[in-house]
Amino acid sequence: MDHNFLLNASDGNPVRFNHLPVTESRFLLIGDHAGLAIPRSLGDLGLAAGDRCRHIALDLGVRELGEALGERLQAPFVRQHFSRLVCDCNRNPRDPEWAPVISDGTPIPGNRNLAEKDRQARCAAIFEPYHAAIAAALEAREAKSASTILVSLHSFTPNMSGEQRPWDIGILHDGREDAYALDVLDYLRGMEGLCIGDNQPYKMDDTDYTVPRHAYPLGLFYIEVEVRQDHLADEAGVERFAEVLHEGLTAVLPKPGDLQPPAQGI
Repeated sequence: MDHNFLLNASDGNPVRFNHLPVTESRFLLIGDHAGLAIPRSLGDLGLAAGDRCRHIALDLGVRELGEALGERLQAPFVRQHFSRLVCDCNRNPRDPEWAPVISDGTPIPGNRNLAEKDRQARCAAIFEPYHAAIAAALEAREAKSASTILVSLHSFTPNMSGEQRPWDIGILHDGREDAYALDVLDYLRGMEGLCIGDNQPYKMDDTDYTVPRHAYPLGLFYIEVEVRQDHLADEAGVERFAEVLHEGLTAVLPKPGDLQPPAQGI
């Protein structure tokens, strides 16, 4: 099947990187939902311009946060360029929410009655290249015996369905080989003036795809981080929370040669 019709030259590459070497840092940063682009062949998915820039379309501020944190850690940052409404890179393609028909009460007409060939085209052109790029970065690191901590960066809306969310940062983990994530959680909770959520506002569970696909089979230390989006609305906020995360991530580093056993049941 020819999937090339989905993207053209003006759409650009679905995977974007910062300029830092892939093997120098202990960390590999990833942004599943860092982009808001929609392939030209899909038009606007039937959405108004304002909706295409809301939290339903991307994790607001994650691109900027990943770049700022990458500079501090001297770490590579791999991010998805296209909107999560085209396909959600942190969900299994078989998940009904992978190309949602409604998000936070907003219908997504361009995803309604999506044909299997169109779903496969999105998977082949956007989803799999992103995950292949992460896998390639990890392979390059392994070839140089570089110990890796996988950091998945996300952000969350301050208000969801009328409910205010008090957390400044959430640390997500699912109970499998999550010692590093819990150490970071404890460290951040000791920083003055921050409300830190343990599996809040989301719980890392079976809907998460990226960390289980890439970290668990290799026994990598991992952490999934959620930052409240109002903190990332301007450069000052991005810099502040990049500094907070830099301190938290580096204060409790595992020993360089440490490796977790591959998680069971993957």
